[in-house]
Amino acid sequence: MIKIAPSILAADPLCLGRDAERAAEAGCDWIHVDVMDAHFVPNLAYTPETVRHLKKIVSVPLDVHLMMDHPETLLDAFLQAGADIVTIHAEISADISAVLERIHAAGAAAGIALKPGTPAETVLPYFKKADMILAMTVEPGFGGQKLDDRVLDKIRKLRKMGYTGEIEADGGIREDNLQALADCGLTVAVMGTALFRSEDMAASIMRLHAMGRK
Repeated sequence: MIKIAPSILAADPLCLGRDAERAAEAGCDWIHVDVMDAHFVPNLAYTPETVRHLKKIVSVPLDVHLMMDHPETLLDAFLQAGADIVTIHAEISADISAVLERIHAAGAAAGIALKPGTPAETVLPYFKKADMILAMTVEPGFGGQKLDDRVLDKIRKLRKMGYTGEIEADGGIREDNLQALADCGLTVAVMGTALFRSEDMAASIMRLHAMGRK
């Protein structure tokens, strides 16, 4: 079964709690929270307080994606706010191993993300420390983009290289392209507009859950 993680970046910005609760009630597995610093990516979004308040509203895990040049500076704040999964980027200059260890020490799951142009081999040194690899299927920063098909090969390569943990993808994922990702080895799909604009989110999630690797 594919796990579904609705991204609140596509929710109503004035009603994040309501929309996150609606997604949880519709049967999603995680809530995805994109954190952007306006430096690593050209956009700005969300703080530890966002995570803290979401934690009070939903019971599903909070999947926090830190698109930041220096995630280590606010890492403890996000962990203390209730992040269940914290993902940092492979492209940053920080000591990635040390940051992943800090996440685990706090009792959370640790993920590492790759931009579309970053080779799969970049994360090979972290296979044993990362519970999840996030393969970005668009350039991070804005929702509503078209999925970059090159990432299909990257997901296949990660599996061929022996990675056995969760592989998540984020960006441009829809009901009509999710099966292709699942066939490559994807286990978690981050979806934004495709879910929050759905007329029946629960029915959509039920169909998406039924997809899996053939």
